[in-house]
Amino acid sequence: MKTKATLYLPLTFLFSFISVIAFAGTLITEEKKDNEPGQVKHPEWSKNLSIYEVNVRQFTKEGTFGALEAHLPRLKELGTDILWIMPINPIGELNRKGTLGSYYSVKDYMEVNPDFGTKDDFKHFVARAHELGMYVIVDWVANHSAWDNALVKEHPDWYEKDSTGKMLSPYDWTDVVEFNFSNPQMSAYMLNAMKYWVTDFDIDGYRCDVAGMVPDEFWVNTRNELDKIKPVFMLAEDESPRHHHAFDMTYGWEFHHIMNKIYKGENTANDIEKYLKKNDSQYPADAYRMNFITNHDENSWNGTEFERLGDGVKAFYVLTVSVPGMPLIYTGQESGMNKRLAFFEKDAVEWGDYPMTGFYKTILELKKSNPALFNGLNGGSWTRINTQSDEKVFAILRQKDNNRVFTIVNLSSKPVIAELKGDIFKADYSELFSGEKASLKPGQKIDLPAWGYKVFYK
Repeated sequence: MKTKATLYLPLTFLFSFISVIAFAGTLITEEKKDNEPGQVKHPEWSKNLSIYEVNVRQFTKEGTFGALEAHLPRLKELGTDILWIMPINPIGELNRKGTLGSYYSVKDYMEVNPDFGTKDDFKHFVARAHELGMYVIVDWVANHSAWDNALVKEHPDWYEKDSTGKMLSPYDWTDVVEFNFSNPQMSAYMLNAMKYWVTDFDIDGYRCDVAGMVPDEFWVNTRNELDKIKPVFMLAEDESPRHHHAFDMTYGWEFHHIMNKIYKGENTANDIEKYLKKNDSQYPADAYRMNFITNHDENSWNGTEFERLGDGVKAFYVLTVSVPGMPLIYTGQESGMNKRLAFFEKDAVEWGDYPMTGFYKTILELKKSNPALFNGLNGGSWTRINTQSDEKVFAILRQKDNNRVFTIVNLSSKPVIAELKGDIFKADYSELFSGEKASLKPGQKIDLPAWGYKVFYK
């Protein structure tokens, strides 16, 4: 049973919290120089890892932590060592959407969803993941709670209200009500709740829902406080460069949309180069960007990767690993799942025989083992290699010391013979998927089928 000591912090802490916020606000408003390192120190273990998003409800027929735990050895073998667990908290019933409700309508920040199991079940799951050398971050909803969260009645002043005193739901999210972070007690409560899961369950960080709707000062202070407990990893559901004052990684939405548009013929391979240059100029040099072809929102609301990218699914995923950033795999992706998972109902993944597992395992093993593809400043520089078909072909060379990865992808529905220009790529390589040796020279011609790709490494 929770006590007030569990939920609220002493007044002395509140004064300290406010002081840190004032300092953080000054820090955030300082002008960032191009390629200036971010303000966070990444956990050492994150430097070469990839991330896997776990939808607990849909992962198994049981939809429990225990059933999910049985899949951990398989996920470890897949090569995705950071597990992002979608929200684990109980879901609100008042104004609930659908039968089971949204994961992001939190009824109690200090409890687990009983549909998933018990706190002991979750603690056991985290411990087992750690035994396998994996890391667990939890999806956290700081911006809003369920309408039947006890805080709504106990602390109505912790919530945003309109001019008539009515509590507010953001957008059309009618199943939730928005917090007021200008209230220091509310902010202190949220920080204390986030510390609880790190201290008592040994989780390794958070993916923070709609991070841009929560004040930057809160995130900076939260990161500082969590890092005092253990080095944590923080992912912001936002794309603003400013979040790298508190977060290790932000979403690469723009890159995701560029890939979708390339498949539809609205963008070309040249737009990828423009994006990467923009990324370099606007983000800290050590910022991690999350690259993805799908996630829970995209799958449920905008279509599966096969609906959006068709025969180019593998080609575009190769790109997410080859360009700077950390690649994501979402629940079911390794099974070649081509259905939109229901968001408010039970809709378990049909795993089959995991036909895409070999592909993902192969490319992610290279990501983890070759320093040219490591994350942030641990990874290599990038250079686009031009061809006579730059609108259709994207070729990128990553280099770190003596390590190289040279990827060439045909982003079109027609075969291409790509003739490589320049000589910076000149070297002897192995090709990742065929195992063949290749000595690449200036003027080299490479045959690529429709949506074809080759990944050379040394």
